[in-house]
Amino acid sequence: MKGKKIMEKNYCCSKFNPDPWNEKEITWQDKLFVKDQIKSFFHIPLNISKVITKNMKKIEANNAFDSIMLFDEKSLWGADVYFAVNKNVPELEITKISGTFLTKVFEGAYKDIGKWINEMKNYVKLKDKEIEKIYFYYTTCPKCAKLYGKNYTVIFAKILEK
Repeated sequence: MKGKKIMEKNYCCSKFNPDPWNEKEITWQDKLFVKDQIKSFFHIPLNISKVITKNMKKIEANNAFDSIMLFDEKSLWGADVYFAVNKNVPELEITKISGTFLTKVFEGAYKDIGKWINEMKNYVKLKDKEIEKIYFYYTTCPKCAKLYGKNYTVIFAKILEK
């Protein structure tokens, strides 16, 4: 019966499999992303639903979504969001991201993000690398995370080229 109740729920996010993302090295050369901005108050997003919905409508209308969204928590007052796409999308800002990234998957409440960042820094240091920039991949919305019973975040650490 419990499974039946879950099946009746309305999921908007796919169930996340952490294995392909945990402790991996990924290299991108000019990977396409749609870029937008989210307003925040002490890192708490204020207009995230509006920004994601607006962009995803246009991205999906062009069959361009390529599996992930990255967030650059650049200040207490805002974040850049990057939607991976497989082609240009009219009317949206396109940017390219290149580099080598180390990834690590974390599970739990967002309040632990400071702890996760420190753990990521230690992981990168163990690999004898240095971090240039950190991006966050929040794998599900809070509603779906609650329904699935897991709240995964993948940290992408862009590595300094030596």
